[in-house]
Amino acid sequence: MEQLKTHSKIRCFDGWLYHCSHHSASCSSEMRFAIFLPPQAETEPVPALYWLSGLSCTEENFMAKAGAQRLASELGVALIAPDTSPRNTAIAGEDDHWDLGSGAGFYVNATQPGWCEHYQMYDYVTQELPVLIETQFAVDPARKSIFGHSMGGHGALIAALKNPSVYRSVSAFSPICAPSHCAWGEKAFGSYLGADHAAWAAYDATLLVQNHIFENTILIDQGNADGFLEGQLNPLVFKEACEIAGQALTLRFHDGYDHSYFFIATFIEDHLRFHANYLLDQR
Repeated sequence: MEQLKTHSKIRCFDGWLYHCSHHSASCSSEMRFAIFLPPQAETEPVPALYWLSGLSCTEENFMAKAGAQRLASELGVALIAPDTSPRNTAIAGEDDHWDLGSGAGFYVNATQPGWCEHYQMYDYVTQELPVLIETQFAVDPARKSIFGHSMGGHGALIAALKNPSVYRSVSAFSPICAPSHCAWGEKAFGSYLGADHAAWAAYDATLLVQNHIFENTILIDQGNADGFLEGQLNPLVFKEACEIAGQALTLRFHDGYDHSYFFIATFIEDHLRFHANYLLDQR
């Protein structure tokens, strides 16, 4: 593993916000991430809450817009936000579309020529990045949870469902719940995973929950005024699948809220306290 590069270190609510990069073995490229360490990390390892961002975002969006650091500092929880894809890999078409390639890794391990050499985002966020964080920062490897937004909400759901013993809790804002049956998911899965829909099922929360149950309740918040609600997100399809499978789910709809970080900032405290209930348990 190459040396971690720290691009900035910013004081924030008595903790520190770092923007870093490193060479990723999974993605065969330089990958960036941001981490907020609360003041408690100066004396003991703290639990980790991973955030996965949505389409076109970078590692900066959540840290700059969600307003999560104040409460994370109070609770003593680290926040980690990776970039949403590899960058500058010279793959043909990587920068041609905002919803495919750069900024749109979809948290899957690509199998198709070109993409498969770099777009291994599932392994990166569930395996490589946590190991790096746990060796370089005062973070407790036994206490981690995950949440995200839109494409990142999809990523959080599949990470938790596929690794129920790794994450203590999972939540999402406006997640893409059934990517095999929406335009964003069909485009990304077709490009990264090929035409075989059996390969898609391994990264579709609505299909995964039929055979993968997460021990604790999943929390999802969704705005009713979200322009992507009907065509892309499909939370009610996921809810039905959870009911059939016996997966505990809290799905909350909020009148007037859209798909933006204003929505996330409004309800971020609820999510942080939700995860803290699990993360601050020393067991």
